[in-house]
Amino acid sequence: MIFDNQYIQERIKKADTLRAEGINPYPAGITKGTLSKDFLKENEDLVNLDSDEKKDENRHYKLTGRLKFIRIMGKAAFAKLEDEAGLVQIYYNRDDLPEGYYNKIKKLIEVGDIVEAEGYPFVTRTGEITLYCKSLRIVSKAIIPLPEKFHGLQDQELKYRQRYLDMIMNPEVKDTFVMRSKIVSLVRRFFEDQGFLEVETPMMHPIPGGANARPFVTHHNALDVDRYLRIAPELYLKRLVVGGMGAVFEINRNFRNEGMDHTHNPEFTMIEYYWAYHTYHDLMDLTEKLFSYLFENIGLPTVLKYGDMEIDFSTPFARVPYLEAIEKIGGVPRDVIYDKDKARAYLKENGVDTDENLTLGYIQAEMFDAFVEDKLINPTFIIDFPVEISPLARRSDENPDIAERFELFIAGKEIANGFNELNDPLDQYNRFKMQVEAKEVTGDDEAMHMDLDFVRALGYGMTPTAGEGIGIDRLVMLLTNQHSIRDVLLFPAMRPEKSLETKEDTQE
Repeated sequence: MIFDNQYIQERIKKADTLRAEGINPYPAGITKGTLSKDFLKENEDLVNLDSDEKKDENRHYKLTGRLKFIRIMGKAAFAKLEDEAGLVQIYYNRDDLPEGYYNKIKKLIEVGDIVEAEGYPFVTRTGEITLYCKSLRIVSKAIIPLPEKFHGLQDQELKYRQRYLDMIMNPEVKDTFVMRSKIVSLVRRFFEDQGFLEVETPMMHPIPGGANARPFVTHHNALDVDRYLRIAPELYLKRLVVGGMGAVFEINRNFRNEGMDHTHNPEFTMIEYYWAYHTYHDLMDLTEKLFSYLFENIGLPTVLKYGDMEIDFSTPFARVPYLEAIEKIGGVPRDVIYDKDKARAYLKENGVDTDENLTLGYIQAEMFDAFVEDKLINPTFIIDFPVEISPLARRSDENPDIAERFELFIAGKEIANGFNELNDPLDQYNRFKMQVEAKEVTGDDEAMHMDLDFVRALGYGMTPTAGEGIGIDRLVMLLTNQHSIRDVLLFPAMRPEKSLETKEDTQE
């Protein structure tokens, strides 16, 4: 039981003692106080007063926040109160609080408690602007002790599992998520300013589609049918283009039942957008414009540090054909790239085993992943993919083996994927059919299913359209210098917790 810990039991007893003394440890109707940063700024003038007593009893403030430190000195005490804006010092003593109140609550108020303090500002002998309390009360009694202040929260898994505790102990963690919120807001504003309409499409699909990925399966009881958590909104967004919406976007969750690592979480956020009467070259131009917009509005330098890398976001970004990248960046001999048997042998020599049933396009994809991807540090558009690995992209008129598609790589990671959309319904039908056959031959759980309704929608005619998906989580990782996707997700996916017993070292 989570409350069996002896230190927690002691705190529960203190909450009961407060109630016995007529003090509600969880009162309602509490209003927010002045932010700590505003309190400190508004009273900076007191520091420069000539008087020995640097105070102003005519200024009244209420501060609310969590106690992070308490130092009791007999009849008086100093404490540090933390709110969303930072730390501020408060001072309270026996003679200035209501008679008997100080002795009553002296040992009942503890680090971790959320309090409301009212009084006036003064400056201590060490020059610290402080609130002189005339009133102090608990507004939420913390019955679980915080980790010991000198060692903090060290368990990385505990940080992810108990994000609330991570934010209490490491206020800078909140900065990342404030920045994430700002980035999402700016992305939304950018596309709205470009004339795109934000829409919402289903999260549960009758047929998984829009990407090569293994779906999560659930069951709809009322309809008595299986449903799939969406792996991408693509096919629904393109149905809207068929219906006449020429510029649409959606920012929302996708779900893929795959492995987890520092760049993958089974639940993740993307923006996907579709733009009628534009091409994938227009998408690349717009993507560069988006990055410039974000950097300008966030105030980031063009050359950005990411770990031990320096990434130059100057535009235009490089644009390199897929197969050329394998040869010139990956160092794979040209004759190997275009020969299936040589390519498989080359991969095996370099420690990469491949299924003998894979087609040349998929083998080329293995070479790209093995020899190219992690070398793409500065923003680089890899363009013109093999059509075999691009089941929803339009074929090139000049070379039918090539799809008019790009992926954006930064710091060795894929950030975006876009292409000229396939709008030939017969070609789309045959591509889906090839995917279904690949699934049957190779047992590929990530191959696409046949979506006849989408083919039917294309049959009514879809305007020449280009579409792109941008990973929000990886974008935030880049712009906040975080190297695990878990550090930009408030509540990342975790293995089931074996026990609810608290792991952290306590103050006691």
